Amino acid sequence: MSQLRVTLVQQPLVWGEPAANRARFAELLAPLAGSTDLVVLPETFTTGFSMEVERLGESAGGPTCTWLGDLSEELDAAITGSVITAEGGRYYNRLLWAEPGGAALRHYDKRHLFRMGREHEHFAPGAAAWTVAWRGFSVCPLVCYDLRFPVFSRRRAGLDYQLLLYVANWPAARAHAWRTLLKARAIENQAYVVGVNRVGPDGHGVAHSGDSAAIDYLGQPLAEAAAEPALITVELDGGRLAAFRDKFPAHLDADRFTLE
Repeated sequence: MSQLRVTLVQQPLVWGEPAANRARFAELLAPLAGSTDLVVLPETFTTGFSMEVERLGESAGGPTCTWLGDLSEELDAAITGSVITAEGGRYYNRLLWAEPGGAALRHYDKRHLFRMGREHEHFAPGAAAWTVAWRGFSVCPLVCYDLRFPVFSRRRAGLDYQLLLYVANWPAARAHAWRTLLKARAIENQAYVVGVNRVGPDGHGVAHSGDSAAIDYLGQPLAEAAAEPALITVELDGGRLAAFRDKFPAHLDADRFTLE
């Protein structure tokens, strides 16, 4: 069975400066060429979690899309993270997924918008979650506040995966919930879970303590970052996951439901 090398990129972000963030990440990630399969950046990694969508919204297919495609070629790895995106007169907190080999970028628009930060007043919500096959793994990528809604991400027919991942700007004040929910999603879905958060204060002075982590299907940490910038690569073992699911097939007793 396959193994997947995943790199968690926990870093501070330059507030509202896309070019500066892209340049910094390009320099930071260059040494990873050939040594990882998937690079995970934070939520809104080019700007920070800002509601200034008119100023910071990037057109669909804009410079960050090109940058991600080029960087995935250079690293020979898939890359994902979210970007404030303008399309059709609306703005989306859009997760982008780039692969080497010239494949078109895929995207997922954040479904659950953080109303306590008034995100729902500035962004349009996305629709269904999806999975992507990458180097022997099926991956479901989601964004930050989605973590609080287990039904949406529940592993089921039509949304089966081995790796569930979250990109985030999750404040330090709610770090306990972040750490706890990552483990819960792993246990209930019998899947690997990776959560990548930013560190440092944002442009409004909101502190972020990182706590990025890779969790196995038992809810046990494979890697955990603290509150400092970190670049961590962890290897996920698809064979061990398959063996555990065969031995403990709790998913066969799951409730059946339909998302609306």
